[in-house]
Parts: sequence; structure tokens; C-alpha cells
Amino acid sequence: MLSQPATKYRAFPAIDLPDRKWPGRTITQPPVWMSTDLRDGNQSLFEPMNLERKLRMFRTVCDVGFKEIEVGFPSASQTDFDFVRKLVDDKLVPDDVTIEVLTQAREHLIRRTFESVVGARRVIMHVYNATAPLFRDVVFNMSKAEVVQLAVESVTLIKELALAHPQTEWVLQYSPELFTSTELEFAKEVCDAVTEVWGATPNNKVILNLPATVEVATPNIYADQIEWMHRNVARRDSVLISLHPHNDRGTAVAAAELGLMAGADRVEGCLFGNGERTGNVDIVTLALNLYTQGVNPGLDFSDINAVARTVEHCNQLPIHPRHPYVGDLVFTAFSGSHQDAIKKGFSALDKNGLWSVPYLPIDPADVGRTYDSIIRVNSQSGKGGVAYLMEAEYGIVMPRRLQVEFSGEVQAYTDTHGGEMSAQDIWNLFAQTYVAPTEPVGYVGYQLTDHPRDASGQGIRLTVEVAGTRHTLQGYGNGPIDAAVQALQSIGVDVQVRSFEERSTKSSAHGGDAQACAFMELSSDATDAPDRFGVGLDHNILTASIKALVSGVNRLGLVPKVEAKTAKDAALV
Repeated sequence: MLSQPATKYRAFPAIDLPDRKWPGRTITQPPVWMSTDLRDGNQSLFEPMNLERKLRMFRTVCDVGFKEIEVGFPSASQTDFDFVRKLVDDKLVPDDVTIEVLTQAREHLIRRTFESVVGARRVIMHVYNATAPLFRDVVFNMSKAEVVQLAVESVTLIKELALAHPQTEWVLQYSPELFTSTELEFAKEVCDAVTEVWGATPNNKVILNLPATVEVATPNIYADQIEWMHRNVARRDSVLISLHPHNDRGTAVAAAELGLMAGADRVEGCLFGNGERTGNVDIVTLALNLYTQGVNPGLDFSDINAVARTVEHCNQLPIHPRHPYVGDLVFTAFSGSHQDAIKKGFSALDKNGLWSVPYLPIDPADVGRTYDSIIRVNSQSGKGGVAYLMEAEYGIVMPRRLQVEFSGEVQAYTDTHGGEMSAQDIWNLFAQTYVAPTEPVGYVGYQLTDHPRDASGQGIRLTVEVAGTRHTLQGYGNGPIDAAVQALQSIGVDVQVRSFEERSTKSSAHGGDAQACAFMELSSDATDAPDRFGVGLDHNILTASIKALVSGVNRLGLVPKVEAKTAKDAALV
């Protein structure tokens, strides 16, 4: 039990919006994206980025496709100020990218912020002040009128400074900090006052950023707040409504999605959700969520691993292995039932149709992930996962009964050794179990001969090694395999072929060119052992089949009787 009663906390009240429209809407186009990795994300780091990491992060978000990037809080530190000046002075900002800088609603900070960006082509000047009751009453001891006055005076100063630097295109962004904890009518009052003093028009829009500075309610409440503002804010055609959700309740992505459905135009966030406390909204997850619904997000995550490694380097923070879309384990199935479903899904997939594979909401290849990590094998795995890895990595398409048999071998191995088996480990076990057995019968070679009594039949001279001695066995049958079976009978090895399949390997991942692969299921009345498979690999399909037969004999544990018959007195069939 928690130590304090739930009545210690106040439930956030519902919004009076009985005719809300957002629940019936879908997102059909991406928002304007704004990366705040270099500002909000940077502020949240144990060790803020140095110049090298800042520049690397800036290039990365540009390469991904962000056209608006919040590059710093220039008045907060000399490091941020110098970085912003370097971007401007060294002309490092692409022509189609707009930089954004943040400032509190205080005169000296606003002036310092302007100094950092003078000479830039286009700048979003982002100013904010807190509007929520808790901050008005406790932190700043300000009335509502004083809060409005502070916002208006700050925007008036920004407008004056902008007019003094006409070489730059200036865009105003205003945030009523703690918007989600602010009375809606008052949030509208402040925002309307700001857009009026700026003189917002359809050609000179103001960005009204409505942040969940601290996430205090369920995502539907945020959506109601956004829809209410969307309906009621003045000069809506001259305003871009922007979302800035934080993740205190773990629902920032959902809040952003519902906020877009409620009428927002723009989203601010960080790659992989870095940010204060529990983080900002995760832009990667949000964008790829849109992608899985058929909406091109306009951001390039086709090499998500490269983006992830860069962000980890710049932030000095690891990305969780279960992070949506990018975590090292998110396209990985250990569960046997999951593996089986994924394998069947890949087999049935129409490569020209819609993506539809169980447990994989997105094609890993679309984000630059390879298929080799989709299925991984441990003690929880089943035949589907083992079969998938053998096919995907080594081109071995096992018959279903062999899948069942080999999965038992894998299970026994993992139970004994523990941990996870790589594809290479599985291949080694498969080869050791089915391909390599040379005891008690070792395959040496064969030569086909004519059948002396049946022109349609086949003879074979099969050379094997038993206990270090070579023996050439003669057999005749209705084909090469039958002849080989009869030849083995000459040394007391009596087997029946239950099933036989020949396939070509689909890959040469195990080394060399693609080979023929033969699977032979054998039984014998001479042993109580269950039916066993033998497997043969060779460039020649007949040779692969003979090897599979010998392998199956060895796996049945039959003991040759080399003294019983020799090639010289083998009976004719």
C-alpha cells in the first residue's frame, strides 16, 4: 500500500466540452515538427552537451528533416550563447531551416537573446511566462492582470527589437507556461492579448505553444483543452497551435496524438523523448506511429540505428532496449508462440500488398533494421523461432516434423547451458546434430551402377567407414536412395525411409555457395528409438541425399555388423 491516502491529491476536473469533435477524428497529415533536443533536451542532461556534441546533434536533426529547431537558451549560459552565435556567424543553418531560441519574459534576457541571433535569416523568438494559479500565487505572487501585463510588455519589446533588425525574418512564439494547469478562460485571455499586440495576421502568424509543462491529467483532458482553445482563441487563422507535452504520467505520445486530433498544427519534442523529469514527447515514436497508419511523417528515420547511436553519444544517455521502434529488443521475439506466428506471417506476406505480420506493427526494414534480430532463441523459444533463424540466416527450410524434433534439441541445450542462442549457435548445434554425425557409420563416397536385372532400376557401390575400416557395399533398388538402403542392409543396418525432401538452400550465409539440402526421416524395427531425421548438404542433390541417409542411420543409433556381409556376397534385390 502507498503510505498516503489518495485523497492527498486532487483529481483534475473534466473540461466542459459536451460536443467535442476530436474523438471522431483521425490524423491524416503530419504536424509541423520542432526539435527541442538542443534546448529542453540539453537542459535535462547530467552533463550538458559540449560544442562538438551540440554541432553533431544539430546536423542530425537537420538530416532527419526538422525545419524548425530550438537551438538553445542563449541568455541562460555563455555556452548556449556562443553555440547559437557560431551557427549564425559560420552560416551553419541550412536555408530551409529556422532556428528557435527561448527566453523568459524578462527585459534583459530578451535583449541578450536577440544579441545571440542577430544576422540570422529567420528566427523564432520563443518567450514564455507562467500562468497557472500555483505559480501566480506561490512562486511569483502576481495577479492575473500582472501576468497578462508581463506577457504583453515582453512581446512589445520583442516587436520593437525585431523592427530594429529587418534583415531577419522574425516569428513570435508565446507559451503560457503550465498551460494544462491554467484556467482555460485565462489562458485564452493571455494568448489573445499577445496575438493582438504582435499584430498577428494570416501572413504573420503567431505560434501559440500550449505546453503540458507538467503532465497533470489524462490525455483526453489535454485534447479537450486543445480543442477548446482551437475553437475559442482569437485570430485563429493567424495562429499556429503548438503542443509541447511532457511525460510525467507516461502518456505524452498519446496526449500529442489526441492534441493533433483536437486541432493542433505543430508539435515540439525530443528524439527518443529526452527532457526534463520523465522527458518531453518522443518525436520518433510519434512520427513512426503516424507512419504505421499510412501517414508520411516527413521525417527520415530510414536508418534509425544511426540516429539512435548519435543521440546516445550526444546525450550520454542510453536508449532503453524496449524503446518503441528503436530499442535493441523491440523487433525481437523470444516466446515460442510469437516466433511461430512471425514465421508464418513472413511466409504468407504479400510483398506487394499491405504489411501484415503478427507482432510486427512496422516492417523493420523501413527503419533500417535487419531481420536477423527479429527472432532470438532462449529457453522460452519454440520451433517457430528456431525454424525462422535457420531459414533467414542459413537458407535451411526444415520440414515441420524436423522443426519439432530440432526444437527439442535446442530446448535441451538452452536448459543445460542457459542464456540465449545466436543464429550461429543454432547452426552449429544443427550441423553437429544432423549433418556431422560420422559414428558409427562414416560416409566416404559412392558410385552408381546399373541394375543387373531391372533396366529401370539402379545399383550403387556405397563406401563407408566403420570402426576405422572402409567397406564398399553393393545395393540395388528402384532408385539411388532405395539402392543405398539395400546396400546398408548388407552390414546389418535395416532402416525404412518415412519421408524424404530435397531443397536448395536459399542463402550461403553458412559459407560457400548455395547448396542442395536433403532431409530424410528414418525408422527401424531394430531399435526402440523414435523416428529420426538425417540431413545432408552438398552441391550435388544425390550426394546430399546419401549423406542424409547415413546421418539418419547414425542418429537412430544402429550398430553395423560388418562381419555379416561384405560387398562381395551382397544379395541381389
